[in-house]
Amino acid sequence: MKRIAITGNIASGKSQAGNILKDMGYKVFDTDYIAHNILDNSLEVIETFKDYDILENSKISRKKLGNIVFNNKDLKTKLENIIHPLVKQEIDRLFNEYSQEKYVFIIIPLLFEANMQDLFDEIILIYCNDTLRLERLMERNNLTKEEAQLRIDSQLNQDEKASKCNHIIKNETTLNNLEIELKKLF
Repeated sequence: MKRIAITGNIASGKSQAGNILKDMGYKVFDTDYIAHNILDNSLEVIETFKDYDILENSKISRKKLGNIVFNNKDLKTKLENIIHPLVKQEIDRLFNEYSQEKYVFIIIPLLFEANMQDLFDEIILIYCNDTLRLERLMERNNLTKEEAQLRIDSQLNQDEKASKCNHIIKNETTLNNLEIELKKLF
């Protein structure tokens, strides 16, 4: 089995790439969903952030929590120190469960930030210019330009990531072109 990371900065098109690969018949898992499930059930996060307004209807509000951590690096690090080890455990479990597959793809936006690159045999970067990503993020998440820029700025620079990847796929045009590029690889 080849363990393949699909990474890229926010709003670059990682999910679309994952959907294309799923349609091609491959096993694809998204660490955003894994992290959301962990977060939804994390008493540790509630305890760690008890002095902050992060709850809505007695559940953690990702929007409220995001507004806090994207404005405070120390709090962002605290959250990551809770979530990242649990995400890594789930990735390991998935690799064990699907070890008979030819390829297992994990969409992992914070691959390098979480220092998980050693879990993978190959790394694909979905690359999109910053201006287009900003527009996509504002539209997709209904964010102001400032809110979207904070999220973009919280991640490692794309060019720095590119130098650490096996494959770079530009996603600045159509989904059809993204599909063509993925089919060339697989």
